[in-house]
Amino acid sequence: MMVNLVTALKSAASGMEAQSTRLRHVSENIANADTPGYRRKTVSFAELAGQVETGPVRLDRAPFERIYDPGNPLSDDTGHYDGSNVDLVVELADAREAQRSYEANLKLFDQARQMTQSLFDLIRR
Repeated sequence: MMVNLVTALKSAASGMEAQSTRLRHVSENIANADTPGYRRKTVSFAELAGQVETGPVRLDRAPFERIYDPGNPLSDDTGHYDGSNVDLVVELADAREAQRSYEANLKLFDQARQMTQSLFDLIRR
């Protein structure tokens, strides 16, 4: 019984850590949405021994937004330059999903903690 509760605590904690990593990359993407040539960062997840592991950070290969601004020093002969490939709607949706997943893992962690505490209380009697 105790091993299962510890496993649940570890799983929930790894899930919260993975979603924190994801949210950090989403925040970087949002902060750099107006940075010319910035590629959106994505992170993948994998299950390893009952825990969530983050995979390597990947750069989104979607094409850059072409921005017309002939006065910009980055502009080419046609007056265009490459913006970022960050879509703020996608980033906000990813942030919301990461937040909800984090909260679900936090509830699982809290439930396992309460069950562990109850088990210790029973043992002490």
